[in-house]
Amino acid sequence: MFGSQNRDGIFYAAFDSHAACLVEAAKSLASCFENIGEAARFAEKIRDLEHEGDKITHETIARLHKIWITPFDASDIRSLITALDDVLDLTEAVSERVVLFGIQEAEEDAKQLSQVLVRSCEAVARAIRLLPTLKRSREILDLCVEINRLENEADRTYRHALATLYRTNDSSAQLLDVLKWRDIYDNLEAATDRCEDVANILEGVVLEYS
Repeated sequence: MFGSQNRDGIFYAAFDSHAACLVEAAKSLASCFENIGEAARFAEKIRDLEHEGDKITHETIARLHKIWITPFDASDIRSLITALDDVLDLTEAVSERVVLFGIQEAEEDAKQLSQVLVRSCEAVARAIRLLPTLKRSREILDLCVEINRLENEADRTYRHALATLYRTNDSSAQLLDVLKWRDIYDNLEAATDRCEDVANILEGVVLEYS
């Protein structure tokens, strides 16, 4: 976008790598809900991806203290890489809870929410790949709109999930299941919210520098 192509490329490569971790983690989470008996294996894979994302985030922020000229404002770079990391952290939080809570059967709404998360992360990754190319800023903005639409879809699924959860588990004996699934749903919905945060940051960068 601005400055040295090689120097700028360091940051764009970091964004790309982190976004790739997001997509892989989201797909693994969706597979976890489809194959709940293998939850521990998928959770371990997501944990490894989260560690990789943490490494990318820390390295990127460290570079900001050493490189004075950046492709766009340093605060936006920090916000973007941190927002990407938040999505990954929440994805891991869901997979951890599935294992820790000993979930034996996946709810349909959880499967749907995880699929929305996959599509959101894929849209984020596509937008990130386009970030160095201002000539394609319209495509980035369109992807941001799609991410916002997916967040609204996640909200609707989340509300349906909670309504179903409280309606079908109304005895005191089932209270623990309600608490477990409420925690899982909250983190799933929050992950799609953080994708929207990424979209908002990207939109701001594009509008500022295009």
